[in-house]
Amino acid sequence: MGGLFSDVTDTIFLDKEVLEEEYQPDEILEREEEVEEYKSAFKDVLFGRNPSNVMLYGKAGVGKTAVTRYVLDELQTETDQREAADDLYVHRHNCNGDTMFSAVRTLVNGLLPKGSASFPKKGLSTADALEEFYSQLDRLGGTHLVVLDEIDHLQDANELLYELPRARANDHIEAARIGVIGISNNYTFRQRLSAKVQDALKEEEISFSTYDANELRAILHDRAEKALSDDSYSNSAIAKAAAVAGRDTGSARQAIDLLRKGAEIAEGNDEPMVEDDHIGLAREAVKRGRLQDKIEDQSLHARLVLEAVAQLDHVGETPARSKEIMQMYRRVAAKRAEEPLTTLKSIQNHLSDLYMLGFLLRREENEGRKGGSYHEYDLDMDPDVVFEVCDELDEEDAV
Repeated sequence: MGGLFSDVTDTIFLDKEVLEEEYQPDEILEREEEVEEYKSAFKDVLFGRNPSNVMLYGKAGVGKTAVTRYVLDELQTETDQREAADDLYVHRHNCNGDTMFSAVRTLVNGLLPKGSASFPKKGLSTADALEEFYSQLDRLGGTHLVVLDEIDHLQDANELLYELPRARANDHIEAARIGVIGISNNYTFRQRLSAKVQDALKEEEISFSTYDANELRAILHDRAEKALSDDSYSNSAIAKAAAVAGRDTGSARQAIDLLRKGAEIAEGNDEPMVEDDHIGLAREAVKRGRLQDKIEDQSLHARLVLEAVAQLDHVGETPARSKEIMQMYRRVAAKRAEEPLTTLKSIQNHLSDLYMLGFLLRREENEGRKGGSYHEYDLDMDPDVVFEVCDELDEEDAV
């Protein structure tokens, strides 16, 4: 008698990892201009000079992280071969929900020699963490590139982006050089930085537009050739996945997820080829999953604000003004046993970010002299998805 899995003998996948989010392609397709801009920004590193600071902007899934990894891997390979170039160190950190202290502490712990005690979570200040960070940089020497993903979610972004680019000029480091790479989904992030920070950064800006259907089709054909067996997918299915993602988000991640999920559906039905119908069935499953991932990626208070709008939407009280949303936000924060933000401006900033990220709809109303102009917000997704994800995250935090 065979076991539970004894009948699982065939698969249409050659290498399923090629369709997973963490896969890093050897070649970057449809981002040649952005790669060239990146290359230009880091030429000085090859000659032992100070690196540029770079800020990347673009929606999720448009290649910011993949291009960054590709360019920095190529830069690492080249610096290893050049006598004029200093040793290159790359430090990556996701800032989602972080304070400046926790971000610097993580960077410090990544630099400490093996066997050293970790930098403590409590008892020391941000200034202490920065001092240790600079000490470790000088201990190693060389050039250090600090990649700060989701920099717009860092609570003290202004302070950190003012401090790091000026570290060498202020004699905090002597034997090392440092450059900052900030990655943001929010196109308005730079506008929220103070004038002195913008002056200190003097950064190169690289903007990533969304992919169109033709670009996504080229990316999907490349992935399908590597991930799926011969004759297991149709050109029509590739075109449909590209068209759906191009129309919805312009995200390569969504397009690849549609292909992967469509292939899973075909395989689950014992069908040998991914067809248009499989992509259609995959669309709803992928959409719900991507929304869940996007919610989980938000900071705590961004999620609470989103949940507040979802609550108002659930009872038919949207579109709503920021003051009304703030009232519901306070009730949601109390329910989640969280200390709420106290200013309307902070709530409005979160609403603006959630609108930019596609969670909310926004419209401007103008009551003339009577009431002036203001924004109203509505939810642009299923409120049940918001409630489910927020409940799950709340349960995880309670464990």
